[in-house]
Amino acid sequence: MLLGAIADDFTGASDLANTLAKGGMSTVQFSGIGHEAADCEAGVVALKTRSIPAADAVSQSLAAARWLLDQGCEQLVFKYCSTFDSTPQGNIGPVAEALLDLLGGGTAVVCPAFPGAGRRIFMGHLFVGDRLLSETGMRHHPLTPMTDPDIRRWLSLQTAGEVGGIHLDTIRSGVDAVRAAFALNAQAGRRLVVTDAIDDEDLMTIGAAIAGHRLVTGGSGIAQGLPRNFRAQGKLSATPRDLPAVRGPGIVLCGSCSTASQQQVALYAANHPSLAIDPSVLMRGETTVDGVARWIRAQEAQTPIVYSTAAEDTVAEAQARFGRAAVAAKIEGFFATLARHLVDTGTRRIVVGGGETSGAVVEALDLSSMQVGREIDPGVPVLVGERDGPLGLALKSGNFGTVDFFEKALGRVGQP
Repeated sequence: MLLGAIADDFTGASDLANTLAKGGMSTVQFSGIGHEAADCEAGVVALKTRSIPAADAVSQSLAAARWLLDQGCEQLVFKYCSTFDSTPQGNIGPVAEALLDLLGGGTAVVCPAFPGAGRRIFMGHLFVGDRLLSETGMRHHPLTPMTDPDIRRWLSLQTAGEVGGIHLDTIRSGVDAVRAAFALNAQAGRRLVVTDAIDDEDLMTIGAAIAGHRLVTGGSGIAQGLPRNFRAQGKLSATPRDLPAVRGPGIVLCGSCSTASQQQVALYAANHPSLAIDPSVLMRGETTVDGVARWIRAQEAQTPIVYSTAAEDTVAEAQARFGRAAVAAKIEGFFATLARHLVDTGTRRIVVGGGETSGAVVEALDLSSMQVGREIDPGVPVLVGERDGPLGLALKSGNFGTVDFFEKALGRVGQP
């Protein structure tokens, strides 16, 4: 294992794994640590640390880092969302600083840019499409509302030291200029440095400049240039690996309430049986896993969808009545139990929308590792795990995917 990565949620892990696999590295996604190492060049450890207390996130991330280093990894990546999901008390800064300490210090890039998904950084500010992050639906995120697009300023609320920056004109000046800028930031004591990036060539330039860095932090985009660095050293195999074939019934489960997910659910539900899970009804115990599973089996030939995706006011009403954390835990637990029940009774293809929902489902299925296959949409690959035979999955972050993602994903992860 040459490259080790720690992702703060499961969809982020598959996003990064997709980037590394596309770059030519044989890649395996692990569900937490404590498993036997797989034969791969890149290992991505998926954690659920995005929204937990910072001290817990640091502890889990350090444990993952030590495990990856024990596998021989020469470089570590700390992967977080391309919308920098966090709060002023959040985890990105503390985890990055702790990983630097573990690796003996130095400077690390901070670059959540992912131009393929419309995330770009200019003058330290994060844009989604043609809007500042703070002007998008992310400002209403139920767990990590993003109200400031200045990544340097947001990160400085979470860290002890000054946050550095490298602007686009320096990036466009080439690899040597970027290396020199990192060196100047290091001399000034700035351990975390936010870099601009508005297209993939910018990310490739940054990737070449950080070839010798022990720690890289950012979205999946920052990893685009890393496989090339290892290839230049003659360390990568040129032989791609085939994934096992997956056949059997499929299901779509969506817990994300993002605008993109609402559109994707609406399109899929127009052509397939659909069942909406009302958060308030679920909290009152009037919706059960057994009842929903019976409904799914009756619709199985048409590949149904079950979703808790709802408008902001519906979610807010349930959160106000039962509590934000309680509602989130109930929904995750419901989808996790449902997925396990379905797989144990014959389902072989699962497409999941939403980072927290994806993490809950994978953990419930006890999939210690998953092989990474071809890309479905930017940031979302086919994954194949093993549970009484090959099990095909697609784990989609709420804002990712084209409007027809669910239909497309089911076809890519296997056949009926």
